[in-house]
Amino acid sequence: MANTTYNYNNDKDRELLSACVPLITGWYRQHKKPFPWRTDPTPYHVWISEIMLQQTRIEAALPYYSRFLEAFPTIEALAEAPDDRLMRLWQGLGYYSRARNLKKAAVLICETYGGRLPDRAAELKKLPGIGDYTAGAIASIAYGQPEPAVDGNVLRVVMRLLACSDDVLAGSTRNGVAGLLRQIYPSGQESAFLTEGLMELGEVICIPNGEAKCSDCPLCGLCRAYMEESCSRYPVRSAPKERKVEEKTVLLLICGNKVAIRRRGEEGLLAGLWEYPNTEGLLVPDELCALLDRQGIGYTAVAGCGDARHIFTHIEWRMHGYRVMCREETEGFVWKTPWEIEEGFAIPTAFRYFDRQMKKYLSGSAVGQG
Repeated sequence: MANTTYNYNNDKDRELLSACVPLITGWYRQHKKPFPWRTDPTPYHVWISEIMLQQTRIEAALPYYSRFLEAFPTIEALAEAPDDRLMRLWQGLGYYSRARNLKKAAVLICETYGGRLPDRAAELKKLPGIGDYTAGAIASIAYGQPEPAVDGNVLRVVMRLLACSDDVLAGSTRNGVAGLLRQIYPSGQESAFLTEGLMELGEVICIPNGEAKCSDCPLCGLCRAYMEESCSRYPVRSAPKERKVEEKTVLLLICGNKVAIRRRGEEGLLAGLWEYPNTEGLLVPDELCALLDRQGIGYTAVAGCGDARHIFTHIEWRMHGYRVMCREETEGFVWKTPWEIEEGFAIPTAFRYFDRQMKKYLSGSAVGQG
């Protein structure tokens, strides 16, 4: 097994990976799944799909992809998208900065590139939300450029092929693999097939959890880890950092058939999205009542409505909710019916439990659409 100072610039590895190229592209031709961005791989379609598939399973992203392109069929339409509509269409995918960056990039593409995505990775990386991987994916899949796209699936396949024990979470490892692949990458249609094929091998054959399906892999005859019977050792990754825990009290402020929502600030986590009012810490009823009094929120009754938690990449929210019956619609909030919220406001998935509690309480067609 290789050590943690792997030399990615050597002839043996170049020869190994070069021999893998026709095996991967041939396998992909036979086994590729007919996803819509593959059947019509325009640069815009590839870009949208790659952004959506970051942190999102393919099956979950498919309906979002179709709705998104129906609403914004061109880069120009995306550049002109109303923010609330954009966020509403993205609701449920999470990582909302992806949607904001899509629009920022679309505006820049229209202003700087005449409405056409650049075909070179270096130019693509100048756009908001496009890093090394996405730039490589667009350049190779949509434009046939000899540019690798190194994600977790590709890293796993390559590290097992090389029997390399470098930490795949280290930037130096990703850069080393990208540099090595770049030396053997084809151009044209084969470039697209190699990028897609490497990804698909990692998704369905050289899988991350459970035993790799080596007997079905077109590369098993060349794979060093397979020949050493050591596939389970790779890839090596450093221990994840412990998540920061944040405690919050969430308020369902209800007046008649309406509930209070507010927009988050333009900076930080979930920036610019709508939410149910909340405050730091897990407040007991007496503390909550004191907070309501200080904020001038007149209420007639307070009742707990359960606990929830939501895990972001590096932060965990632990939340306790209260249902607060209000005498009047206090200023400083937007008051809407459940139907109006569902139709026009993007409430992050983090508040899904409380969204359900609110709709359950304000159930019935007369209330929901009044």
